[in-house]
Amino acid sequence: MKTNLFSNLKLFTLGLAGILSLASCSKDEDNNTPAPKSIAEIVNTDANFSLLKAAVEKAGLGTALSSGTLTVFAPDNSAFAEAGIDLALINAASTGFIDSVLKYHVVGAKVLSTGVPASDTVKSLLGTNLYASKNSNGVFVNGIKVKAADVTASNGVIHVISNVLIPPTKNIAELVSADADLSSLLGLVAGYGLVPAVSGSGKLTVFAPTNAAFSAITSLPDTATVIAILTSHIIGTNVFASDLIDGDSAKTLNNNFLLIGLNPASVKIKTSSEAVSKITAADIIATNGVIHKIDKVLLP
Repeated sequence: MKTNLFSNLKLFTLGLAGILSLASCSKDEDNNTPAPKSIAEIVNTDANFSLLKAAVEKAGLGTALSSGTLTVFAPDNSAFAEAGIDLALINAASTGFIDSVLKYHVVGAKVLSTGVPASDTVKSLLGTNLYASKNSNGVFVNGIKVKAADVTASNGVIHVISNVLIPPTKNIAELVSADADLSSLLGLVAGYGLVPAVSGSGKLTVFAPTNAAFSAITSLPDTATVIAILTSHIIGTNVFASDLIDGDSAKTLNNNFLLIGLNPASVKIKTSSEAVSKITAADIIATNGVIHKIDKVLLP
């Protein structure tokens, strides 16, 4: 009996030691697992973000990128090169400008690529709209492609983008007013009381006929028809060149539908027999949407 008791006690002691040993090993393994880096730490330690790091340091935003819950659309060095921005330009720019540009790349919430909508706006830390979209070609912000999504950080997520985002400062009406090539459109928009429609907050897309496009029209019809024509050039959501899908259609403010074409990029009123209008200048970004210049007026 004593022998059995001793044997059982010995087995129990060995088993307990084994369990404690496994627990200790598991704890050591947990301790050896590196903690995720903050967004600021990722930017600071990745050589591909050296220009972004320089910009963050100049603006003094390192602390801001280390806390909270954020999404950063992060341009890497090749994105800065694509935008024609080098270290000398970053150093020469004012701190206030660098600060505003960087804050325009940041959203105050965690947004994974799976959560990006087909087309919508989101407020940046600057307070200005970012235009996010997702389609069969990928995820985009302001028409700029996300080339590496969902880089996990301890305080949010990074999406690496292929160009630098410059915050817009004018709404659609102001951009049209400032563009001499759109003076005919400006005159009609102002003359027919449509300035408020393209001045307010929102996420509009305007296909803007140039002066040459209006010159091809010999005469304009009655007021109601002119207003219908003008509002047929406006879509009530953000559509960048990267969002255009061949053969797709988009609803205008007056309930017409525009037929999208590619190679080259073009639009026409779906039910119209008129020729398509080619997009001659795309992705002119405003605080309330985007403008694409076209070479023909869209007629019903």
